[in-house]
Amino acid sequence: MNYILILIFSLIFSSAHASATYQTSAEFLDEVFSSDVPQPQVLWLTKKFKPLVKEILGHDYATMRVRYWGRNHRTVWILEEIGKEKPITTGIVIDNGKIEQVKVLVFRESRGNEVQYPFFTDQFKGRFLNADKVLDRYIDGISGATLSVRALKKLARLALFLHQQSKYANGPS
Repeated sequence: MNYILILIFSLIFSSAHASATYQTSAEFLDEVFSSDVPQPQVLWLTKKFKPLVKEILGHDYATMRVRYWGRNHRTVWILEEIGKEKPITTGIVIDNGKIEQVKVLVFRESRGNEVQYPFFTDQFKGRFLNADKVLDRYIDGISGATLSVRALKKLARLALFLHQQSKYANGPS
């Protein structure tokens, strides 16, 4: 009887603190760049950029610099944003100022993981920032995953904005 209670308690506790790594950052970069990953670059969040980043996220970004990878007019950003309580690690590929791919790499929340599936992430393909720094088209939400959806929309906007500030926005320098 005690074993059954321990098993039930373990299942309840582990599902309440679920965390899933779908793909590592290194695997994502290898996939995107066909195993020819360029050297990482750094974009400093200067006083000029900080207010714009805060406007996109609704809060200050956690660090002073953001690492990214780029080649020609294409950049890859691995960013994190809090869903409800924990960060969602997301890989975002920008090509010529438009989103090519959004992929959830690590999901740490107990619910809302539906944002990892292509039926949701494919909505971002081809999206770009309009003059008001918002996505050019509406992204459908997922019932029960509102905060995760909101986090990925913020990250998509942030990656597009950061791409515009990178040396790859107009080709390599």
